[in-house]
Amino acid sequence: MKIDEFLGHYGIAGNPFSEEDAQTDTVFKRSCLWKVHHPAWDKFFGSPADPSTALVFGEKGSGKTALRLQAMAEYQTYNEQNPDARVFVISYDDFNPTLDHFRDAVKGKDAADTLKKIRLQDHMDAILALGVTQLIDQVLNDRTDLTKLSVDQRRDFLLLAALYDQSTGEAIEKRWNKLRRRSGFRPLWARRDLQIGVGVTAFVLLLIAAVPGLRSPSTLLWLLVPILLGWLYWAWRLARAEWYARDIRKALRVLRRDPSALRWEMLWFKPSELGGQPLPTAGRAAGEERFELLRKFQSVLATLGLQGVVVLIDRVDEPQAIHGDARLMRALIWPLLDHKFLRHPGIGVKLLLPIELAYYLEKEDKEFYDRARPDKLNMIKPLRWSGASLYDLATDRLRACANGTAANGEPPRLRQFIDPAISDDSLKDALDKLRTPRQLFKFLHRLLQDHCHRHTSDEPRWSVDPDTFRTSYTAYSKMVEDFDRGYGHG
Repeated sequence: MKIDEFLGHYGIAGNPFSEEDAQTDTVFKRSCLWKVHHPAWDKFFGSPADPSTALVFGEKGSGKTALRLQAMAEYQTYNEQNPDARVFVISYDDFNPTLDHFRDAVKGKDAADTLKKIRLQDHMDAILALGVTQLIDQVLNDRTDLTKLSVDQRRDFLLLAALYDQSTGEAIEKRWNKLRRRSGFRPLWARRDLQIGVGVTAFVLLLIAAVPGLRSPSTLLWLLVPILLGWLYWAWRLARAEWYARDIRKALRVLRRDPSALRWEMLWFKPSELGGQPLPTAGRAAGEERFELLRKFQSVLATLGLQGVVVLIDRVDEPQAIHGDARLMRALIWPLLDHKFLRHPGIGVKLLLPIELAYYLEKEDKEFYDRARPDKLNMIKPLRWSGASLYDLATDRLRACANGTAANGEPPRLRQFIDPAISDDSLKDALDKLRTPRQLFKFLHRLLQDHCHRHTSDEPRWSVDPDTFRTSYTAYSKMVEDFDRGYGHG
């Protein structure tokens, strides 16, 4: 007997329990993304109109990535319904590029040595880079009208683009020039350094053309002096931009930024403008300038109709440098647990963290709690599923795959799959011990497999008998226990 035959008897097309990862789960994305939520969803999601921070600790397979994908879908729907008060969503969930660049910058001996040097401002640089790059992509692709920005906001946007644009699809300098022309910020003829250099050079050349007596070699040599003096201001500005570019490159340790491109972009700003800007230079160790740059970014977003910012942080156990080591995850994430950043006005940070980090949180001292203030972070510890909620989740997935051709004409339920000899309470108690959706899906897939292996297509049985259920459950529970102890693959 095949699983497809068993499921087809109940009008189910496809296996609802074959996928284990939300990112590749087509059933979840197609039908459950907006309908099936964890009981703590409201506490995690909050209100899009006023983004809030949430701190979630969950086991592998408990649904952390599903929460992130559902949040992104809900924010997209909210943005479509509120075009003038949208939410800007930044997904900070791929740490590999960040850690690779950071390791090269600090020249750490190993992962532990590298991660102990990471600071809050490094994470803020990575988040700003993701946000600025994403915003520039939207502006250029949608041909957004940037003239609605004030002159100061246009300058701020271009400064943020010069510092943080990390696009790999097009040359950074080319993108920046597109952005500058689109915003109308300081056209070429408004560059004072070029005006002086070109003006003096043109005047000397016209003088030579008008006065033939000046064309002697000795006179021409002397005429080079005013030309050189005319370009002296440009040379001073170039040297100053070069110094800024190299200093900024040292400070932005999680980004790979070409100092030569940054140097030419910095030349478009007046010295007085750069002098008053919170540039992230190596000499500024406190990191306060990142908060100023974040406020500038929020101001630009607000004028463009994006009133709130949400940062979704997930998959912290997946980077190659981490290897699932809880100590390395702690070194990576703990700098982010800063109350000043997590409670920054207009920003909601959603941290989806492995349950292993909850142990370290409980062991922290008073100084850490005063800095992080986890009591104000809408903490969910752990992301727990009861037997009843897992039962409902399984039934929702069955109905999501239903094609309306069940033999009994009823919508499918998990209860129909299990022999009535197993009571509802016993079934829910068994599911309760599985704890997570991933373990639920693995068990139900194995249960259906074991059941179908015991019966033929000629003599089918349309419910799982108690003996098959107990045998499959005992074997799977043993596997889960081994996984909890660090053995096996789960």
